[in-house]
Amino acid sequence: MEEKEIEELGDFIKHIKSKARCKKKNPNLPARLWKEDETIDGKPAKALVIVLTTRGCRWNLCSMCGYFRESLDAVSPTNILKQIEFAISKYQGEEMIKIFTSGSFLDEEEIDFATQGKIMKQLSKLKEVKIISIESRPEFVDPEKLEELIKIVHPKKLEVSLGLESANDRILKYSINKGFRFSDYVKSAKVAKEAKASVKTYILLKPPFLTEREAINDCIESIRKVADITDTISLNPVSIHRYTLVEYLWERGDYRPPWLWSVIEVLKEGKKILEEKRIKCDITGGGEKRGAHNCGRCDKKILDAIKRFSLDQDLNHIEDIYCDCAEEWKDALDLEIFSMGTMVRLYESCGG
Repeated sequence: MEEKEIEELGDFIKHIKSKARCKKKNPNLPARLWKEDETIDGKPAKALVIVLTTRGCRWNLCSMCGYFRESLDAVSPTNILKQIEFAISKYQGEEMIKIFTSGSFLDEEEIDFATQGKIMKQLSKLKEVKIISIESRPEFVDPEKLEELIKIVHPKKLEVSLGLESANDRILKYSINKGFRFSDYVKSAKVAKEAKASVKTYILLKPPFLTEREAINDCIESIRKVADITDTISLNPVSIHRYTLVEYLWERGDYRPPWLWSVIEVLKEGKKILEEKRIKCDITGGGEKRGAHNCGRCDKKILDAIKRFSLDQDLNHIEDIYCDCAEEWKDALDLEIFSMGTMVRLYESCGG
């Protein structure tokens, strides 16, 4: 695949997204807000999750991401601070606060640095909070500015979540259209560690143009490559977001979301690699046709087991679980190379 074709892929993704009609939003309210179970230092905890309404991701060309629909063209620093005030009004002693945007918290075109600092200052005043988690693309991790944010939240911890997705540069480029290389992730992760932030790394299960087996193997290999860099792995099975390339392929029968058995396989092998480090998985749309699913009969049982494992890291939750559809999954792994497009063919088409 030549560079011209990559540009055409980006243009096609833009075309698909141009059809979206985003819902009207109140710029003074977060896009979403909820509470969830977490684990801090091996102990059960609660987290307040805030999805801020911002201008959105500057890149906005990934093949699977539909979060651009949660953005607004015009959101001021005042709007964003009001969103934080609203979120704090719902705070009930949670020990962790996770901040998401439809792009990158550290991108100053989304949230200017002065506003980032004000947010950190407000949240750090909450006595029960132990960890504040933010996420960013690698290119926005600036060492001096990150150190300043860490000083503001001290003695609380700052976690920086990086959306790597894959440690394979070909998959990053030709499958996800991520816009950066593995080396960019490594550089930013080291910057975060040197600044005394903890690092969480997102790994994507089954981006387009991979078979199920290729997707499993890529996740495991990616975990192996970042095991010494990251503190936590968050495994993210692809879900079908509207107005994305993945949805385009899915509607034509050329893509299936990952099996839950594949999730379990990656979690088991990933835990062996990471040992004492944590690997977790929060599945968007789990058990539904647009999310990771099995046969339908066993989905709830397996989703519950994955949730329990993600919290306490006890492999017993997912070791002995079984359903007859596991045999269908195994057959699919063996047969899909004959019926589905694969990265191997994609490599051949681009001279790889």
